[in-house]
Amino acid sequence: MNNKKTLENLMEAFAGESQANRKYIAYSKKAEAEGKKNAAKLFKAASDAETIHAQKHFEVAGKIMSTVENLNDAVNGENHEFQSMYPEFLKVAQEEGNQAAVRTFTYALKAEEVHARLYKEALDNLEQEEEVFYYLCPICGNLEKVVPEKCFICGTSGTKFIKY
Repeated sequence: MNNKKTLENLMEAFAGESQANRKYIAYSKKAEAEGKKNAAKLFKAASDAETIHAQKHFEVAGKIMSTVENLNDAVNGENHEFQSMYPEFLKVAQEEGNQAAVRTFTYALKAEEVHARLYKEALDNLEQEEEVFYYLCPICGNLEKVVPEKCFICGTSGTKFIKY
């Protein structure tokens, strides 16, 4: 039995559901900021529903592998983003004079390089039993293993970092 088209459809559905998840999170934050609590809750609930759909599609497509394989995939994806994708996006944004895009692409490029390093480090230390904590900059997406005084990428105070 040939499942090529079904696999393509699963991956397209995964991409669409993943995008809807993030979009609805953004909509929820906006509604909350505007004091529209019911709309904010609906967007948040729908975002979680889209996550369920995306994860199931990804699972059925056979894309969730061993932790070692998943970490290698994550390293490769992050490397692609900071080495190839974001430099090209940044170049175009600079040529077109879109400073907001330049800033967001720069933040992402620098953060993706950190993410790649942390995934590689996790892969190298997979059997480590000591619990590691990560701290997320809510502005640029930088991750640190200790709370910095300020984010080296965007300058946000370390007091705003979120612990994982």
